[in-house]
Amino acid sequence: MWVERSSSYVDALRFFLSVRAGHLQHRGHRGHTESAEKTNLRFEISILRFQISNFKFQISNFKSLCSLRLLCALCVKNLNARLHTSAAQTTLIFFTLALILSPHVLAQKKTAATKPSAGAVSVKTQPAAAVWLDDIRHGTTGADGTLELKKVSPGSHRLRVRATGFAERTLTLLPTQRGVVNVPLRRTTDEAELAFQQAEEQREKGGGDEGRKRAAELYRTALKLRPRFPAAHVGLARVLLAQEDYDAALEQIDEARRDRRIYPEASAIEGRILRAIPDEEGAVNAYRRAIREARGFQPEAHTGLGIILEERGDHEGAVASFRKAIAQLSDTEPALYEFLGRNLERLERWKEAVAAYEKYLELAPEGSHASAINSIIDQLRQQAAEQPISPIF
Repeated sequence: MWVERSSSYVDALRFFLSVRAGHLQHRGHRGHTESAEKTNLRFEISILRFQISNFKFQISNFKSLCSLRLLCALCVKNLNARLHTSAAQTTLIFFTLALILSPHVLAQKKTAATKPSAGAVSVKTQPAAAVWLDDIRHGTTGADGTLELKKVSPGSHRLRVRATGFAERTLTLLPTQRGVVNVPLRRTTDEAELAFQQAEEQREKGGGDEGRKRAAELYRTALKLRPRFPAAHVGLARVLLAQEDYDAALEQIDEARRDRRIYPEASAIEGRILRAIPDEEGAVNAYRRAIREARGFQPEAHTGLGIILEERGDHEGAVASFRKAIAQLSDTEPALYEFLGRNLERLERWKEAVAAYEKYLELAPEGSHASAINSIIDQLRQQAAEQPISPIF
């Protein structure tokens, strides 16, 4: 593309040459020898053609307006020295080239600055398979083995799929991969994997104390069969946290981290355990470590940090954390809008609070707090009537 456009620069320099030739001829009429001027002109034309050829070659290696302007400046400086051009003429050449170049580079910058929109991904695999995107669970596939992820942000993502009786599969979802994504799974006879899958199913199913006890047994079975199994350690830590066995839960987090040094999910669970002990400062450190390890993408840690900031009275900080969690979870957790609305209400940002609560009701019209939120909204609308409109995000 850059080489193709070089003809514009060549044309500009040729125009300058014609002007310069006329200037030399005019000088010849004022007393200089015509033959000498013609010989000088031929020499200058040869030099200029060499400069044009060299300039055309170098353009292909430059990618930015700044670099190209520098090249133009160096080129015209050399021309000035060889053609005896005045400073004003040199400046004219420079800005001619810059003006030719600028629209194309600015158009490039504008195109690069345009933010791509989120696209939908339809995962096609086994029926009743759990699907994670960037370690965030988005649900299970239906009877036809399909699950639609409606808002997948631009860029690469980590897609993970697990179905009972099949080996779990993780793959990279490339920026160009949108629409239907087929994820074939292979059956497995790995007893540790099968025990782990059963434990995960049992934990997600719930079932009170008995269900948690059964899940813990299955996790331990998986760990006996495969001692180096970080995901099983984290799963068991979640169960032990629910059973309020905090010391044992922290031991499982330590075991998981021995096998996987950088483990954002483990750090986020550690934050939850420390907050429950309670060790507030330790929990904040664990949540922030989880966010660092995940390079910012850890909604569980953002949520936990937001809750602690709210408890400390830092409602601005809580709002920022909840908004990050909401953006990363793509509206899969309605409760976050309740948390957001509550903190906006404390900040007396009534219209934003109403918008957050309304989003909660949109996502969970039959939610456990829907009735209370409906009554809160009516009161907030009266207070919001005199406030200017402001977006949630």
